[in-house]
Parts: sequence; C-alpha cells; structure tokens
Amino acid sequence: MAAKGDEHERAPGPAIPRALTIAGSDSGGGAGIQADLRTFAALGVWGLSAVTSITVQNTTGVTGVSDVPAAIVGEQIRAVLGDIGADAAKTGMLSSAEIIEQVAAALHAFPVDALIVDPVFVSKHGAVLLRPDAVAAMRSLMLPLATLVTPNLPEAAGLAAMDDVATREDMRAAGEAILRLGPAAVLVKGGHLEGPRAEDLLMGRDGSVEWLGAERIDSANTHGTGCTLSAAIAAFIARGEPLTEAVHQGKAFVTEAIRHGLAIGHGIGPVDPGWEARAGSGMRG
Repeated sequence: MAAKGDEHERAPGPAIPRALTIAGSDSGGGAGIQADLRTFAALGVWGLSAVTSITVQNTTGVTGVSDVPAAIVGEQIRAVLGDIGADAAKTGMLSSAEIIEQVAAALHAFPVDALIVDPVFVSKHGAVLLRPDAVAAMRSLMLPLATLVTPNLPEAAGLAAMDDVATREDMRAAGEAILRLGPAAVLVKGGHLEGPRAEDLLMGRDGSVEWLGAERIDSANTHGTGCTLSAAIAAFIARGEPLTEAVHQGKAFVTEAIRHGLAIGHGIGPVDPGWEARAGSGMRG
C-alpha cells in the first residue's frame, strides 16, 4: 500500500524520445501539426504540440486563418517543456511578430538542445502564412535560436533579403546570408530548381558545405513536404542522431513520403509519413 502522499508517484516507464512541434493546424491533415505529429509517430518519437494558428483548408486551398492568442502559444510551450521536456523542437507557421516574440521568450525560459526552424512563408496553395511585418521578428528572434533553418528557395530569398534565389550560386549566397543571422546551420531546399534530381544545400556556421541530392519524384501529391522534412529531422535528432546524419535521414524519409503521396481530395494531396506502416499492413494510398 502506498504511503500517504505517494499516490501520485509513478514508476519509471520506458524512455521514449520526445519532440515538440510549434506550428499551425491544417484541417485537411496534410501539413502543419498534423503532418508533424504523424511524422514523429512514424519515427517512434513522442510528439508534443503548441498550436499557433488554426487554418481552414483542404486539398484545394486555404480559405481562413485564425491565430491563437500569442500569450496562449507561449503558455503551451512552457506547459509541455516544463513538465515533459523535449529532446528536439521544430517550428512551422508563426504568422505574427507577437507569436514569434512569445515563442522566442518561451524557448529562452525552457531551452531545447535542438531547434529546427521551418520558416513557413506561404502555403502550398499560395496563401500567405507569415505576415510581412513578422519577417524581421523571424530573422532577429528565431534564427539565432536555431540549430537548423530549412527554407525553400522563396523563403531563403525572404530571409536573406535577396530579390530571388534561382540558381545553385544563389542558394549558396542565400545560405551565407542566413548563417550571418545566427543559426548553427541552414538547409536551403532546392526543390523549386529544374533538373532530374532534388538538390539541397546544407551549410554550417563552422564552414561546412554539402550538397544533398535525391531522386526527383513526379507527383501531384506534395502537400506537407516541408513540414514532414523538418519534423523528420527533429525526430532523428531526438533519437540521438547528429545533425548532419539527421538531415540525410530526414531527406531520405521525405523522399519516400512523396513517393507514397496520397491521392485524396480534389486538389494537392498530402505526402504520407506513415507509408511504411501502411505498406506493412497491406493498405494502399
């Protein structure tokens, strides 16, 4: 029989890696916290979440956005990190300067060992998800906290204050400019470039430079690609992989998620982070 006061004590359970997503909700389930949590689960990581915004969307587009009050965003982060903790965290949609300020303050109060910043500027359908006046806050408050920043080419141009990023040379120039803003590393995603392979550029503040190539998959179902990649990198880091290996494994993971993209809805279908489990069960997308 437990002694008085011991009724809330818990026996230690099996350790499980923990990762936190700080992102918007996608009602269609293809991106945002839904994609992040699916990715964490597929990779054996316990997912925590802090919802920043609620989007009204499906495979055909985004028709509405409502931000969660900025203070509540910060309180969500403090609640889970103060109790459960996280081995890694990632950010997605941070639509306003006020939300970014609260996220940065919460992460200063409860630092995580690894933070992946996915600087979501627009949705797959072209809806603006980062307000122009929030870009400065992203650059000054979030990037210095980041272990890795994962912009696509338009996002890299926005962060680097460049007119356009359209070539490999531009990617390197943008990467160098972003590194000067304070992150430990940047992965400039080259999926928008032409060519038979998807070429990304990984650069570190330590001077390291590496091009990562993968098969370019011709698919109409690519919603959630960036979310899934950044979540996978966070998950692999939470599992104990060093950053470079986590990036390699994350890119391999998202390539297969794209290959197994789901033709659901009437628009751009989602990539499938759970493809391996689905294939093992005999289910097909």
